[in-house]
Amino acid sequence: MTTNKDFATALLNWYETHGRKDLPWQHPRSAYRVWISEIMLQQTQVQTVIPYFNRFMLGFPDIQHLANAPEDDVLSHWSGLGYYSRARNIHKTAKIICEQFAGIIPADKEDLESLPGIGPSTAAAILSQAFNLPAAIMDGNVKRVLSRHFMIEGLTEQSRVKKQLWDLAFQCMPGQHCADYTQAIMDLGATCCTSRKPSCSACPLHASCQAFNQDVVMSFPTKKVKKILPVKRQQFLLLYNEQHQIFLEKRPPSGLWGGLWCLPDTEEDADLTSELATRFALNIIDVKKIADLKHAFSHFHLFIRATAIKTVFARDVMLNENNGQWFFAHQLSKLGLARPVTKIIHCFLGSG
Repeated sequence: MTTNKDFATALLNWYETHGRKDLPWQHPRSAYRVWISEIMLQQTQVQTVIPYFNRFMLGFPDIQHLANAPEDDVLSHWSGLGYYSRARNIHKTAKIICEQFAGIIPADKEDLESLPGIGPSTAAAILSQAFNLPAAIMDGNVKRVLSRHFMIEGLTEQSRVKKQLWDLAFQCMPGQHCADYTQAIMDLGATCCTSRKPSCSACPLHASCQAFNQDVVMSFPTKKVKKILPVKRQQFLLLYNEQHQIFLEKRPPSGLWGGLWCLPDTEEDADLTSELATRFALNIIDVKKIADLKHAFSHFHLFIRATAIKTVFARDVMLNENNGQWFFAHQLSKLGLARPVTKIIHCFLGSG
């Protein structure tokens, strides 16, 4: 069986030839760019993240720009990437770093973990990649590599298994070339030791991989039993007026699509005339179905019926602006919009 030093050496040698060295956050590999990329990469694949990262860097080239930006601007750059609490947390963290750390991302694990949205693995990724310090990470790729190589049984979310994996991650972490090693073990999991159809013959660790030697690679990590996700149905109302403005409501900071601008929603079989009069003091001029959409969340599926409704204010009654706001089409690009809302608006504008 390989020693921990051999593990790291084999991985670093493989990285020299096969590792990913052209990722945008590697040039330059600053603490700010590493931090933003690591948050974006949580539960999101590299190829999905790259265009979002590049656009985000154009909008917020440094932490001061990010801290000073309005939340809507930050969320608009995040629109479509999902898990929007990540965007709200980086905005909060940018403000804290500017106020409490003189605008410099700390190179201390405890300081990093005290910041919103930064857990042990993200803190370690920043320390190892930006500061070249020996800090072990634990993302999905690392869990898979270590689970297979050392044949760690049990669900990776279990406390016992977590501790085993973290212990192994620290033992395998070299004292030098930390940034390259961290990228190497992530790259091995992403491109070679994949969840499906792993390329074991190309793996630099296959000779010492316990799962490979016992021909049980696909049994690790232990798989969770898939649950059948519940289905919910809603009707999204695209309300527009004679001036071709669209009405949007801002969601509360927490919860589904927190902090984003969304179309009003209601039950599929709602009485629209009564609903609009009661909620918005609006009368209906025309109703048209736009589209049916399916949107998948981690814990349920949402089926959306999108309906466009041309409206006019009820006589002598003004809409309470606290409920939302009317926007012209050219203003929408500056807003953080939920992905289904963006699709519905595009369908509506395209059909007009």
